[in-house]
Amino acid sequence: MRTSPPTVSLTLDQLASRAASLIADNRRYILGIAGAPGAGKSTASQTIARKLGSRCAIVEMDGFHLANRELDRLGRRDRKGAPDTFDADGYAALLRRLRMQDSTIYAPIFDREIDESVGSAVPVDPETPLIVTEGNYLLFETGAWPDVRASLDAVWYLDVPEETRTERLVTRHSRFGRSSEAAAAWVHTVDQPNAVAIEAVRVRADLIVRIEPSERP
Repeated sequence: MRTSPPTVSLTLDQLASRAASLIADNRRYILGIAGAPGAGKSTASQTIARKLGSRCAIVEMDGFHLANRELDRLGRRDRKGAPDTFDADGYAALLRRLRMQDSTIYAPIFDREIDESVGSAVPVDPETPLIVTEGNYLLFETGAWPDVRASLDAVWYLDVPEETRTERLVTRHSRFGRSSEAAAAWVHTVDQPNAVAIEAVRVRADLIVRIEPSERP
């Protein structure tokens, strides 16, 4: 039976310092930041990257969103963000390449302004010792997602109250073009079912992190 991972409460600066402590030798370390939609994964990752500068690179799971035209073809556009709307095999393959650490590797990003992924947008130099990769499904046990987890040295799960998460999500969706009603509906019908599934596998994390209230993004 799997035991629950330890839980810590940290400010974002303390989280970044803890990530910095992972750089201890000449090997590359790949840290996953997981959590439900709206947990603050991007903010946490960016805080780490700011603290570490050139010693850290961010690789987004969201860069592996399937293109909208492919989601239309598959009939999945109305639930974009669900596990089967990503190229999980491609994501796992990139993480395996990053383990090689022998050349510059380019990672994609997700551009919320155009609602599409952009390939080869982030260069990861071979000298970069810490890779932070953030995403919803790093701990999933189906499909290609276990291959993703196998390439990560550790996964930290961000634990955030549901009310806080949903408020952030409604604000985010509204900022990128949805009406407040449409944003709330999307959170209820798409984001929240995904969040329930993500929270169900949090026991697979190495650490559960609760961000201190004064530092929540």
